[in-house]
Amino acid sequence: MTSDDELRRLLTGTRTWAVVGWSPRPDRPSNSVARFLQAHGKRVLPVNPTCVGIDGGLDAPVVASLSDLAEPVDVVDVFRRSSQAGVVADEAVLVGAGGVWMQLDVIADAAAARARAAGLTVVMDRCPAIEWPRLVG
Repeated sequence: MTSDDELRRLLTGTRTWAVVGWSPRPDRPSNSVARFLQAHGKRVLPVNPTCVGIDGGLDAPVVASLSDLAEPVDVVDVFRRSSQAGVVADEAVLVGAGGVWMQLDVIADAAAARARAAGLTVVMDRCPAIEWPRLVG
């Protein structure tokens, strides 16, 4: 389990977040969380292989995978099914991310263990848009 101090560090001590599973639809949680992060000073890089090249209004083009990002990423925010989170966590390790944040209902213990073993901070089954008001204000 990730402590409140670790959550706070990811929320306040990082700059660039990749949102894997980002959707251009404004009614989707991945879209609203990306906008929340951007409104709170984060650079948000959208990742979704079905939306490559779309201008989502985040000042960054949508790319197919983390390996396609043109810049380093601090935190990878996972909006994928639990069964697909392992691939994302492994890719986060490969691109040198500092953390993997799995959204509400995304639980992948084996993936979390691999990412932690590689030195990443891992969050599961939480949302930064919920944790921010609770921990940061």
